[in-house]
Amino acid sequence: MEDSKWVLLIFVLCLFGPTPIFCESDFSSKIPTNFLSFAKKQEVVDWMVGLRRKIHENPELGYEEVETSKLIRAELDKMGIPYKYPVAVTGVIGYIGTGEPPFVAIRADMDALAMQEMVEWEHKSKVPGKMHACGHDSHVAMLLGAAKILQKHREELQGTVTLVFQPAEEGGGGAKKVLDTGVLENVDAIFGLHVTPGLPVGEVASRSGPLLAGSGFFEAVISGKGGHAAIPQYSIDPILAASNVIVSLQHLVSREADPLDSQSIPRTLSMEVKTRWFSKTGFLNPGGFEMGGYEPSSSVVTVAKFQGGGAFNVIPDSVTIGGTFRAFSKESITQLKQRIEEVITKQAAVQRCNATVDFLEQGKPLFPATINNKNLHKHFQNVAGNMLGVHNVKDMQPLMGSEDFAFYQEEMPGYFFFIGMKDEEALGRLPSAHSPHFKINEEALPYGAALHASLAATYLLEIQLRASSPEGKHHDEL
Repeated sequence: MEDSKWVLLIFVLCLFGPTPIFCESDFSSKIPTNFLSFAKKQEVVDWMVGLRRKIHENPELGYEEVETSKLIRAELDKMGIPYKYPVAVTGVIGYIGTGEPPFVAIRADMDALAMQEMVEWEHKSKVPGKMHACGHDSHVAMLLGAAKILQKHREELQGTVTLVFQPAEEGGGGAKKVLDTGVLENVDAIFGLHVTPGLPVGEVASRSGPLLAGSGFFEAVISGKGGHAAIPQYSIDPILAASNVIVSLQHLVSREADPLDSQSIPRTLSMEVKTRWFSKTGFLNPGGFEMGGYEPSSSVVTVAKFQGGGAFNVIPDSVTIGGTFRAFSKESITQLKQRIEEVITKQAAVQRCNATVDFLEQGKPLFPATINNKNLHKHFQNVAGNMLGVHNVKDMQPLMGSEDFAFYQEEMPGYFFFIGMKDEEALGRLPSAHSPHFKINEEALPYGAALHASLAATYLLEIQLRASSPEGKHHDEL
């Protein structure tokens, strides 16, 4: 149907027909509420809960998500949704709608963490040493729920929704591998979410601009000459050298970062190794860090790994240290990486030691910062506000956690947000992500599914309406 005819049909239906789900005048209210009502149907909730529990029982690490991918493909087959597989080793890319532009993507990560689950319940991990401790099992269930909603309304979609089931978010850079395949090259925008125990069920939080920091890892081996601790003059002590290195790394904060940047997160260095930042109200970052308003410090460097020696009276030949660094721009990440290497190698040389630095980019690529598109932020506020009420859509401060969703945002407009799952009366206080005691409040599943589906469907409709408007056939990111 030609664009003008399509818009005319929308107008006529809005005036004379029963209230359709995609009327222009109230699309931002009808679609979200209708989709949430569908997602809350008991049979849909039970289905999503069942999927999530199956995935939770069988956690798989990055690029090993074989059974998880198999489950996803089986569900897509049942719904009649076409897909591509394998993508980036174990990823699955599904398609709902016309198969034609415009394209909008919604993404879920699939991988688990290498830790032993300590929660005793019926669906505890059956794989020793592996656990879904970051909620990715719930993310997959939500995206499959969104697929069910969108497939039900596929004839009404004015474009194509791309479902991205992504491997290896936990340090493996799975998003980058997905992009490298070219399967998303026609996508106009992408949305992603993360569960958080820091917000109640039915609330969401995000912000325009910088949301999460970029990050990198480093490991350094500082080599000296071992010997007896009683006669250190015959040794070259790498422990002393490593200690000086660690202290000197802190000077990157106290002597190289602008202290005025403590009032905001801008263009310069801003990093955190262990994101343990508490606000006056006491909480940390969503995704596992609890919510709370605060102004972040300008820069923090922490070395979290120090290995050297095995006896009280022996100076070792070498010491290994390691940590991570974070910043809110690619330029800052690059500058920080350069300075970390310089400080380690030159400070070690002062102590007559040699040092080699490895940034581990082969297995842990540098993550860019997660920076939300300002126009998509407005879209998110409209959609989430109409679904949940504007008082349940929170603005938040930037956080020093990182997400490989940022790779997508380097290639296309993207938006990432946090969805609440706190219910202290029913479940008590939920542990943070990456804890062996991490739990999911499954009441959050329909909200995630409906938000995913609503953001995508309304995005496509808005694009089509704008392209058909008298102002012209072009569009920006809403």
